[in-house]
Amino acid sequence: MAPVLALPLPRGPRVRLAQGIWLLSWLLVLAGGLVLLGAVHLLAQLRVLGAFLPPSCYFPMLPRAALLAGAAALGTGVGGAGVSQASLDAARYPAWRAALGPLLLMGALGGGGLLVVALGLALALPTGLDTGLQEGLGSALAHYKDTEVPGHCHAKRLMDELQLRHQCCGRHSYKDWFGVQWVSSRYLDPSDQDVADRIQSNVEGLYLTDGVPFSCCNPHSPRPCLQSRLSDPYAHQLFDPRQPNLNLWPQGCHEVLLYHLQGLAGTLGSMLVITFLLQALVLLGLRYLQTALEGLGGVTDGEGDTQGYLLPRGLKDMLKTAWLHGGGAHRPAPAEVPPEEAPAQEGLPKA
Repeated sequence: MAPVLALPLPRGPRVRLAQGIWLLSWLLVLAGGLVLLGAVHLLAQLRVLGAFLPPSCYFPMLPRAALLAGAAALGTGVGGAGVSQASLDAARYPAWRAALGPLLLMGALGGGGLLVVALGLALALPTGLDTGLQEGLGSALAHYKDTEVPGHCHAKRLMDELQLRHQCCGRHSYKDWFGVQWVSSRYLDPSDQDVADRIQSNVEGLYLTDGVPFSCCNPHSPRPCLQSRLSDPYAHQLFDPRQPNLNLWPQGCHEVLLYHLQGLAGTLGSMLVITFLLQALVLLGLRYLQTALEGLGGVTDGEGDTQGYLLPRGLKDMLKTAWLHGGGAHRPAPAEVPPEEAPAQEGLPKA
């Protein structure tokens, strides 16, 4: 059967194909390097923001997979550039000829597989980020007061740094702080009547206030920051509780982090798509170049007409041949095997 997707490749088109592969290979190296940088940047962001994601959230798998995919693409690009350049030099190509087959195999199965996995994660994982941030930020608010509890002693510092760095307050708004006890019981005076009344009025025995931590304050506000009694319209002069944006960050941390992480994931996904397309073009070009040169016996400067192809024959015939060579050929059943003739017995002399 004729080769699959065969193309005639005399010397002129073969040289132009090698030059095109060389250019695409270096573009693949650049794309792979950008994927590596994007993955490292996302990993660095998750080192800080990972505290606000629950263990059940698999979003941190994305930069790790992208890191491997970028490294594989970078290696494929360097190898493709070397092979394409060596194919124009009769003295250098024999050294690369044996490595071209494994390069194609590893680039297609290893590098291509990693790119597909990373791209799938870039498309699938951000959809679960919303729920993960809901749970993680809710836990961070609840443990804000636990500065002396093992495992949560850094929760206050991390939440304050998050709100100051990303200019956000609470999970969805500043009012989220009204529903949690964010002041440690160590700093509450149980003999104070106001403290005792607030604790007794709560079903769970929590000390709830209509105030927020200092990290919710907007330093660009023209007036001193108001942190307490935010729901009382008469507690502060010239202050409207319905419009606290002059003093507090207007956005919740959930929306800010969701937009930030989804933006990084989207950028990384776009780079993975470009890298995948470049790697596919490089591998296809190398395959055509390999088969064209093998048709000339590995002679790079041969003037004879040859052709490059994707597969030597149809996939069906290749599978059939592999099945036959693997022992699947028809063997005669036991009933079809002719019985062996019994050896002739020599006549014995009669007594």
